[in-house]
Amino acid sequence: MEDLPEPLLADIIKRITVSSDLNSLCLVSKRLCAAEAEHRSAIRVGCGVDPTTEALTSLFSRFSNLWKVEINYSGWTPSHGDQVNNQGILVLSHHCPLLCDVTLSFCAHIDDAGLSYLAYCKKLRSLKLSFAPAITSTGIFRVAVSCCYLSVLHLVDCIAIDNVEWLEYLGRYGSLGELVVKDCDGISQYDLLKFGPGWRKLQRFEFEVNGTYWLSEPRDPSYVSGYPYGYDLCCDSLKDLRLAHIITDREIGLRFLLGKCNTLETLYLEYVIGLHENEMISLFQRCSNLKTVSLRLKPLHCEDFEFRTALTDASLKALAASCPMLQVVELTFAFCEPDWPTEIGFTQEGIVTLIQSCPIRSLLLNGASILYDEGMKCLSSSQFLEKLELVDCRSITDASMNFIIQAPCLSNLTLRKCKKVTDNGMAALARSQKLDSLTVIGCHWVSHEGVQGAAKSVRYSAEIESHDSLKGMCIKRNGRKTYQSSMGVVFGRYFDD
Repeated sequence: MEDLPEPLLADIIKRITVSSDLNSLCLVSKRLCAAEAEHRSAIRVGCGVDPTTEALTSLFSRFSNLWKVEINYSGWTPSHGDQVNNQGILVLSHHCPLLCDVTLSFCAHIDDAGLSYLAYCKKLRSLKLSFAPAITSTGIFRVAVSCCYLSVLHLVDCIAIDNVEWLEYLGRYGSLGELVVKDCDGISQYDLLKFGPGWRKLQRFEFEVNGTYWLSEPRDPSYVSGYPYGYDLCCDSLKDLRLAHIITDREIGLRFLLGKCNTLETLYLEYVIGLHENEMISLFQRCSNLKTVSLRLKPLHCEDFEFRTALTDASLKALAASCPMLQVVELTFAFCEPDWPTEIGFTQEGIVTLIQSCPIRSLLLNGASILYDEGMKCLSSSQFLEKLELVDCRSITDASMNFIIQAPCLSNLTLRKCKKVTDNGMAALARSQKLDSLTVIGCHWVSHEGVQGAAKSVRYSAEIESHDSLKGMCIKRNGRKTYQSSMGVVFGRYFDD
C-alpha cells in the first residue's frame, strides 16, 4: 500500500462509501490515514460529539476538504451531552473552505446568529434545514444575500420562519433550482407567489402543509371575486412538482402551476382539495415527458354533486394518450368505502387501459377496491411491469396471484392488507419460482410458513405497518366522520358527531 501511486490511492478511497470502513482504513498506515483525511468529502455528525466545539475543531481541522456536512440530532436527549451551537457553525465555516452542502436536522441550539456564519461559505450551494425552531426569516435572508451560488433550499418544520423578504430576494437575484417548503406554519402558498421571476429557473418544487390545513387556509390577498385572471409567472424549467395537503378552491394560489407547467417529468399531488378534471387533462396533454405520477385522492362533493374523488377515467385516458414515457404510477384512494365503489372516480377499466398503454415499470395501488381478479388478469399482460404494490385492495383473491405471476417482467411484489389473499395464493407464487422479492404485511390469511419459498427474498409481517402519509385528516360522510390514525395507516372507523 505504501508504494501505490497517489492517484490510484485516491481512487481507492473514493470508492469506499461506508464510514466504518473508512475509519478502519485509517488504522492501516500513516499514509492511508493522511490520504483518507485529504480525500474525505462528506461527513455526518450528531449525538455523542461532546464537548462539541473542541470536537468539531479537531474533526474539521483534519478533514479540511469537506464539501458536504450533515449535523443531525434526531433522537437527541440531554444524556447525549450538548448539541452543536452557534460556535460550532463558526468552526465549520472557518475550517471547511470548500463547503457547498450543509444539512442541519433537529439542531435546536442554532439560531440566526449561527446560521449567519454560513456567509463565510462563499461556495455554499445547498442548505437543508429540518426542525430548526430557533431560526427565523432573518437568518435565511442573511444566507440568501451572502451565498450567491445557493441553488438548493429545504425548509422543513421551521416554525419561526414567516416573513418572506428572503424569498423575494432569492426570486429576484438568486439562482434557486430546488425549493422545498414543508410544515412551515408561517409560510402560506400565497407567500410563495412572491418568489416571482425565480419560478422561471426552478426545476424542483415541493410544498406541503399538515395538521388541520382544510380549516384555516388564508385567502389570496390579490383575489377579486368574479374576475378571471392568472398570475403572470413563468415556470418553463420545472421538472419535479409535489403539492401536498393544500386547498386550491376558488383562489388560485399555487394552482397556477397546474396551468403553466409544460416540462414536468415528475408529478405528486397528495390530497389537494379543489382539483378540476379539465385542468388536469390539459396538464397531462401538455406534459408529454411525464415519467412519474402519484395521485393521492379522497372523496369530496364534486361539481356534478357526486361524492367521489375529483378525477375520473377521462384523466387516465389523457395520461395514456399523451404521456408515452410514463414509467412509475401511484394511485391512492383514502376514505373510500369498499361498499360504495362510485366514491372512486376511476374504474378498473381505466386503470388497466393506462397500464397497457404506457411502459409502466412500477405500479402502486392503495385502497383500490375497484380492482378485481379480472383486472389483475388484464394487468398480467403488461410487457414492462417489474414492480407491483397492492395496499388494501380488498377485492383481489388468490386467483389474482395466479394471473399476475404471468406478467413477463414482474420481479418485485408487495401485498399489504389484502384480506382475501391466502396461503394458496402464496403457493402459486412459489410454484412459479419467478419473483426476486416478495413483501407481505398485514394479510391475515397468509402465514409465515405460507410465504416461504415464494420468492428469493421474502419479508413477512402479520401486523399492519404504517404506509400512508395522512396526518389527522377527516371527512364527513352521511353525518359521520372518518378519521386517520396517528400511525398513518388508512382505516375505516366511524364516530358519531
